Amino acid sequence: MNFGIEFWALTFDFVGKVLIAITALLAHKILIKEKTLDKIVLKEMKLELSAGFLGVMFLIIGYLLHLKVING
Repeated sequence: MNFGIEFWALTFDFVGKVLIAITALLAHKILIKEKTLDKIVLKEMKLELSAGFLGVMFLIIGYLLHLKVING
């Protein structure tokens, strides 16, 4: 595997996005557990949590596909 500048740029971009996503997901999870919000807001946050996990999966798949393109 060739570790050129494109690989490192892609890797740092991926790690940064995943860290931001995980931070947001953890914040949602904490708020959902506290249950101090309205039922409507809690339902919406659960939906956002599910969408966030799906988004992280897309980031992982996209990263793997980019690696495949870089390495030919």
